[in-house]
Formats: sequence, C-alpha cells, structure tokens
Amino acid sequence: MNTNEDNEIMFREKKRWLFLGLPFTFTVYTIKQDMITISEGFLNKRENDCYMYKVQDVELLSSLAERIVGIGTVKCYTGDTTNPVLLLTHVKNAKEIKNYILEASEQARMRRRTMNMLNIGAEGADGTEDD
Repeated sequence: MNTNEDNEIMFREKKRWLFLGLPFTFTVYTIKQDMITISEGFLNKRENDCYMYKVQDVELLSSLAERIVGIGTVKCYTGDTTNPVLLLTHVKNAKEIKNYILEASEQARMRRRTMNMLNIGAEGADGTEDD
C-alpha cells in the first residue's frame, strides 16, 4: 500500500514466513510520514511506535533464502528508549521501505530542526574532557 497524503500510510507490510514468503503472521508494520508502528500478536497485542525523526540510520539485511522468495529485513537504529533497534523482519519491498525511511527520517529532522550528533572522541585518553 502506498499513498502520499500528509500522515497517510506510505507502506503497510506483514511479517512473512521465510518459507515461500507467505504472510501468515500476526505482525504488521505500518510506516507513515512521521511514524513507524509495529503491531504484534493475536491474543495478546503489542504495539510499538517510533517517531521518524528518531531514526538515525537504516540498514537492509537480506539472506540468500530471503532473496530467493523476494523479501528482506530492514533494521532501523533509533534514539527511541523503548526500542533502540527496530527490525522490520521478512517484508516485501524491503529496499523501497529502507530508502523511504532514510529520506523521511531526514525530512522529519529538518522539519523539527533536530540534528544527529555523533561523539567522535570529545574525551581525552584518560576519560576527561579536553579543553
């Protein structure tokens, strides 16, 4: 599913079995312009949200078996406290989803005027801050 309205669903994918890529699981990944939602479970439901501006980096993982059935895993590194690594496991259109999340997260940070900072050695060798 792919629409382009404000805060409309851009992608909705189900987690699939590695066997033939069949979507017989109860995990649904919903990707909107400003949020990623993972909904899991049948009897006991669990829903986890992550704002797009918190996504720091995205990685595409694809094993040989996944490539054979046309699926992949998207790994999102986030600044979210409940889930610092979001896995969108065994989804179709994995490369398109990865690229969309990467672009949308950058746009969300620009809208919020949020910046990603990396600590690249601000401390000295003895653990104290250099002046």
